Amino acid sequence: MALREDVATELDAVRARTLDLVDLTEEEQRRQYSPLMSPLVWDLAHVGNYEELWLAREVGGRPAIDSTLDPLYDAFRHPRPDRPALPLLGPAEARSYLAEVRGRVLDVLETVDLDNGMPLLDGAFAFGMVIQHEHQHDETMLATRQLMLDGGRPPSGVTAPPRIEAPYDGPSEVLIPGATFSMGSDLEVWAYDNERPAHEVTVAPFHLDAVPVTCGAYATFVADGGYDQRRWWSDAGWAWRVEAGLGHPEFWERDGDGWTVLRFGLRTPLAPDEPVAHVCWYEADAYARWAGKRLPTEAEWELAASWGPDGRKCRWPWGDARPDGTRANLGSRHDRPAPVGSYPAGANHLGVHQLIGDVWEWTSSDFTPYPGFRSFPYREYSEVFFGPEFKVLRGGSWATSPLAVRSTFRNWDYPIRRQIFAGFRCARDVD
Repeated sequence: MALREDVATELDAVRARTLDLVDLTEEEQRRQYSPLMSPLVWDLAHVGNYEELWLAREVGGRPAIDSTLDPLYDAFRHPRPDRPALPLLGPAEARSYLAEVRGRVLDVLETVDLDNGMPLLDGAFAFGMVIQHEHQHDETMLATRQLMLDGGRPPSGVTAPPRIEAPYDGPSEVLIPGATFSMGSDLEVWAYDNERPAHEVTVAPFHLDAVPVTCGAYATFVADGGYDQRRWWSDAGWAWRVEAGLGHPEFWERDGDGWTVLRFGLRTPLAPDEPVAHVCWYEADAYARWAGKRLPTEAEWELAASWGPDGRKCRWPWGDARPDGTRANLGSRHDRPAPVGSYPAGANHLGVHQLIGDVWEWTSSDFTPYPGFRSFPYREYSEVFFGPEFKVLRGGSWATSPLAVRSTFRNWDYPIRRQIFAGFRCARDVD
């Protein structure tokens, strides 16, 4: 019974978050703000269609509400630039559809046997998958709202993080001892297929930045001509920098001798102690070269984020206790990354801060399957994306739900993507 109640609570919580994100005019919900993003009303109906497919129909055996909706909200059938031209449900119709789906799903949750041996129901996996999926779309919708340059605004109740009393004055980097550790997850019941199976990986000792790269440090790279010097960029990165005309992170703008940053329609002075955000993988890689370092591999990142002082795998850098407001900046409580050093209770036992929350962290790794990988419950979640064209990000951002991130969670995107809430930290080999 407790599991059913927990699932129902999380279904309610994520839906409240979703509806708050679309508390906008009809025109704002229908408009496409970038060809990289869907209209918000597409995301709204898509999360309902995904929920209907997996919970009402696959798990519950209920008939389709309207099978003509399936192709409209199939993310693989229609690329994002094409979605505004589709005969989409309007905002009111989408809300009505979501409510009907949710009613059916709650009936299924009330009656289904969660211990019937069906893999989709082991630990309520299918329900967890749907909840995480909606949280992930909520983060995408926040990124869309950030692109509403003419009057974009954060959702209600979202505020700037509190300023810390004193700036971070700890070490710039930490030595991570080498180890053979269990990478991935076999125990986390809501872990995705790309996190499985757990397997042993040996990592050599390395140095890792104690905090994410800050806006102040990145501004120094810009001031030193980092965007103008070919030597810091990979071949593909330099080609992209030239083609896109990059000269600074997304949403930065020069203001005299300093910089401002645009957040949800409001331009404010750049905070030098906040983690830099909205940089693509190529920019992160160029900065790391300029700094005489490199991006960490995802194995190095996971070792730092999960290996406890007793050699035991932990769910989080600080241990197994769930995240709260003292440990990590998650769940869009705030509208931006917090200053580095803001969450000392969330550091790992070696003193590496903010591995979870604030900004997704680019790694050097391509998105590839783990040894023994098996698609579950469908190929299109992970398998079709494996390959060198995608880079792995770890750790979540301020906009990520705690339910949709953990030390083993793998995000991925093209190395040119800047609209996502991504930053990075650097690593270097032991001399």
